[in-house]
Amino acid sequence: MYGVMNKDNKMRDIRIEKVTLNVGVGKAGAELDKIENLLKSIAGAQPFKTTSKRRIPEWGVRPGLEIGTAVTLRGKAAEEILGRLLEGIDKKLSKSKFDEGGNFSFGIPEYVHIPGVKYDYTVGIVGLSVAVTLSRPGFSISRKRVRRTVGKSHRIKKEEAINFISNKYNLQVSD
Repeated sequence: MYGVMNKDNKMRDIRIEKVTLNVGVGKAGAELDKIENLLKSIAGAQPFKTTSKRRIPEWGVRPGLEIGTAVTLRGKAAEEILGRLLEGIDKKLSKSKFDEGGNFSFGIPEYVHIPGVKYDYTVGIVGLSVAVTLSRPGFSISRKRVRRTVGKSHRIKKEEAINFISNKYNLQVSD
């Protein structure tokens, strides 16, 4: 029967595909290495360095210069860290943080707000950005060599993402 969606269908379950933590430093050197160690202690995984794509002479940035660091977590580690990161912002988000594909991102002004993270005097006060990607089973067909599209009814809508995250993490979403 077309047009009627079964609520018990396992293919309709929303899951957290990945959580990405990102810190932009703006220059390479010892400061970038300290931030990389900080991300490693927060996430428990090895971060990678991000490089600039274009030249910005006013900031002294040239293509290929290492200017930031990021770490991507998947599976149970992603769910665990996301709970801690949401506590760092008092479990409050606005609807504008969600995109039309159901993904969302937010910033944490100071890493010391994350539960279980202690202040590191060598780093100082640094903020980080968090990007969360949600998916359903079957979304991987859009990334295969022979690409297919995900059907309209199977895509995650903004409202579905808000309901999923609100219920899973006790999150308050405001206008």
